[in-house]
Formats: sequence, structure tokens, C-alpha cells
Amino acid sequence: MSERKKIRVAAVGAGYFSRFQYAAWHRIAETELVGICNRSIAPAKELARQYNIAGVYSNFEQMLDDCKPDLVDIITPPETHAACVKAAVDRGLFAICQKPFTPKLEEAQRLVEYISSKKAKVVIHENFRFQPWYQQIKKLLEQGVLGEIYQISYRLRPGDGQGATAYMERQPYFQQMPRLLVHETAVHFIDVFRYLFGEVESVYADLRRLNPVLQGEDSGLIVLEFEKGKRGVFDGNRLSDHRAKNRRLTMGELLVEGENGSIFLNGDAQILLRMHGQNDEKNVQYDWIDNDFGGDCVFNLQQHVVDHLSMGSPLMNTAADYLSNLHIVEACYASNESGSKLRLADFKPGFALDSLSTE
Repeated sequence: MSERKKIRVAAVGAGYFSRFQYAAWHRIAETELVGICNRSIAPAKELARQYNIAGVYSNFEQMLDDCKPDLVDIITPPETHAACVKAAVDRGLFAICQKPFTPKLEEAQRLVEYISSKKAKVVIHENFRFQPWYQQIKKLLEQGVLGEIYQISYRLRPGDGQGATAYMERQPYFQQMPRLLVHETAVHFIDVFRYLFGEVESVYADLRRLNPVLQGEDSGLIVLEFEKGKRGVFDGNRLSDHRAKNRRLTMGELLVEGENGSIFLNGDAQILLRMHGQNDEKNVQYDWIDNDFGGDCVFNLQQHVVDHLSMGSPLMNTAADYLSNLHIVEACYASNESGSKLRLADFKPGFALDSLSTE
């Protein structure tokens, strides 16, 4: 039997987070990195040396035409995503696009329509649902361990947002973002809530800016209502921290409550199951790798895409599906402005996301 041909991967972008993606592609047996592109060529050359990538470019379309990849990984700022995605799908290529998908919801909607018109496939790199603790909790819920589910709540407490130097070491652009907590961070957990609980029916949000050096909000409460009255509560505060050896591992704590008991995820990625009427907790054993970011979730997402391309397995996080997350994000800012709960079925956003204030 002949050896299966490897999937040729080309990537654009060489910023902070991209190193996790290149490292993951290098580890996936079914793929081969054939090209890297970046506006500044020096960091691209460094990554090319590290991962033995033959093609190094500063022009994205030239890389696509020269390297003829099967898959394109777009790891650039949001304002470049539409042009990069169109260049990929115009060539019939599968693409993964970093989040945020586009700066504005309307632009994302138009881009999804364009992708559909080309009968192409684009996955958004939303990797939190691929963190192993959420995948394990999903299995427990599907097994019916908790019976009827009442509520899911998450407390975001990374503790990295205090003082004048907040975020400067790792992601300094956070300070200038007009929308921070929901647009950049809570969207991950909105996606996790949808993964665990299903689709959202209504939104209420109360947002605040605690650190005056920021332009956007850094704390807030979001209440999401699901079908049959189930609720999700996101309680975010980037200034406070939580108990953990590595406070960036889970970035906070999760609690799922149901008729038969509760599941608690702590900051060290332990999953604790307590049955109703009991005080003792059971430590749920599961396998995960403490590698790179978020329990190797970048690798898990990319392997998920490779499995789809290789074996036709179901695909999550398509661009069309991701519009639901962006719709909810938009509703959060509108709810904060109006001070009222918004039903998503009735909410028709007609304004730019970055026009919203959270003062």
C-alpha cells in the first residue's frame, strides 16, 4: 500500500500566538509546512529555520501560487482576514482563519456569503472548545451524569489586567482596543457555552471598565438564556485572579449544575463531580497534555481539521456557524447600552461593532 500523501500547509502571520500554530503543524504527522508569509520577513525566516519551511514570502498571493498548498492557516490581524480568506477560497483552498473573524459583523456576514458562493470551507480558529477539560465535561453531560441541566457559570479571573503596564508584556494592543472583554475574551466562553449547552436565545450584559489606562471594558456580567430556561452566566474580571499554579491554564473556574449534582472545573484543570445531597467530590480522571497553550488546544483544533480533510469526519467551527458567536457578542454590547435583555431572534444589529461605547 502506498503511503498517503501529506497535506501541504501554508501559513501567513508570525505574531505572538502564531508560534503555537506552527509548532502544532510541525507535530501533526499528516501535514507538511511548505510556506510561510509575513509582512516583516525576519520573523518568518526565523520560524522557517525552526520548522524547516522551504518557502518564505512577504506576498501572500505569491506564496499561494508558488507553494500550491492544500490548506492555508491565516494568523494575521482581523482587518486582513477578508482579503486573505478570499485569496484562499478563490484558489479552491481550505482555510483556517484566526479569530476575531472580521472587525465588523456585517463584514463577517458578507464574507460567509462569499465563501458559500465559492462552495469553500473555512474554519475559525476558536480553540477553547478544544481544551481537553471542556471536551471531557461535554462527554459527562452527554452521558447524562447530571440529569437535567440547570445552569452553567464561568468566572474569568486571569489577574493580568492591573496597573499602567497591563498586557504590555504579551499583548500590548489590548490597551487600545475599544472593545476588550467581550470581543476579545468572552467570545471564547460564549463558544464554549454553545458547545456544552446549545444555542442561545437571549442575552443580558452589564459591562465595566475598571483599569483607566484601557479604552475598552475589562469586567462585566453576561447572562445567556438557552432553550428550556437553562442559563449561562459569564462573570469576567481581568484584574482579579484565581487559585491556580498557572493562572493562564483555564483562566478561571467553571461550574455546571443539574438535578443530579454539579461539575466543577478549577484553575488546575481538575474536574470535580459532586452528586446531589452529598458533600464529597469525586476527582474525574481524564487524559490531557499540558503543552503550549490551553492543554494543547491549538494542536487539537488543527488535528480536528486534518481528520476532516483526511477521513471526512464532522467539522466544527465553520465560518457560517461562527456567525452565531459574533451575533451574541454584538447583542452583549447592545444590551449593555440599553440596559435590557435582548432576544436574539428579535435582535437585528445594524451598526459597526467598534462604534459601541462601554463608558
